[in-house]
Amino acid sequence: MALTDQSTRIREGEELDAAIIDPYLKAHIPGLTGEPRISQFPGGASNLTYLLEYPTQQFVLRRPPFGQKAKSAHDMGREFRILNQLYEAFPYCPKAHVHCTDEALIGAEFYVMERINGIILRSDMPAELNLNADKTRQLCKSFIDKLVELHNVDYQACGLGDLGKPQGYVERQIGGWSARYEKALTPDAPLWEPVKAWLRDKMPADHPKPAIVHNDYRFDNVILDPHNPMQIIGVLDWELTTIGDPLMDLGNTLAYWIEADDPAPVQMMRRQPSNAPGMLSRQEFADYYAERAGIEIASIDFYYCYGLFRLAGIVQQIYYRYYHGQTQDKRFAQFVQMNKLLEQMSLQVIAKSQL
Repeated sequence: MALTDQSTRIREGEELDAAIIDPYLKAHIPGLTGEPRISQFPGGASNLTYLLEYPTQQFVLRRPPFGQKAKSAHDMGREFRILNQLYEAFPYCPKAHVHCTDEALIGAEFYVMERINGIILRSDMPAELNLNADKTRQLCKSFIDKLVELHNVDYQACGLGDLGKPQGYVERQIGGWSARYEKALTPDAPLWEPVKAWLRDKMPADHPKPAIVHNDYRFDNVILDPHNPMQIIGVLDWELTTIGDPLMDLGNTLAYWIEADDPAPVQMMRRQPSNAPGMLSRQEFADYYAERAGIEIASIDFYYCYGLFRLAGIVQQIYYRYYHGQTQDKRFAQFVQMNKLLEQMSLQVIAKSQL
């Protein structure tokens, strides 16, 4: 089994014409020669991602999905700018090469970045890696170290100070996700009223040191060195990145972090091997983050509960499309059950919280 992330044949209706894209890239990337082989990465539910393989170089092209989309969503220029200006300070993000604003070329804006070839961990730890509990624990800590490193980047020095508004970030996130959830509500979905009320009541002040917030930091968004899987060499998916409260970013990551002793229904939501022997628990994760960041986190309850609510909002937005026949993807049929489970998890956090 190949451990490195593999591209496959392009899905019908999502083709990318080499006769169009090749001369454009050669006009904008010095020294590029030969003809490209184009394939598609099959994962993801947002932007479309293609692999462009030239004889001596490989690139990744990102473009918005086909069909109707929100005007502010899938901002290729914003992603390109983040990668381009963050690369020197945080070299784990891919280096961006070209941003094309001419939608007539392939039917949408797009950008092209370097391809970081490596291992991406999915639901389960590959046996081929032969990582024992001690090595898995080291890898887990390295994963957290990268998040701390990102949060310590001087975003003003990178020219990204206008990327977001850190003042009032916590309040905007709670209010914003409450509004988005209500817009995506379906008759069979939970209302989340007790959780929303608790989040509004327990809302902390914004963290005094704003940071670059990745907003989707998970193991399946980092790349491991294929020659040394203990080494993280890349961090992907920067489309949700902004400036805000780093502890809210931590809460988002904890919401995805399924522990080994979480109940079976919760395990079914797992998208990364956070249950593997040696992986830290959520509390250990937060404690190690706080130690490395040099801060004190009195309680993770608010941030974890917020992460669960935000995740439910994302899940419900996808389910809303399925419920109303806007997508026929059968994977989404059970998303309302996932939403209900996330609400129950949040209520359990609240019941045990000392806040």
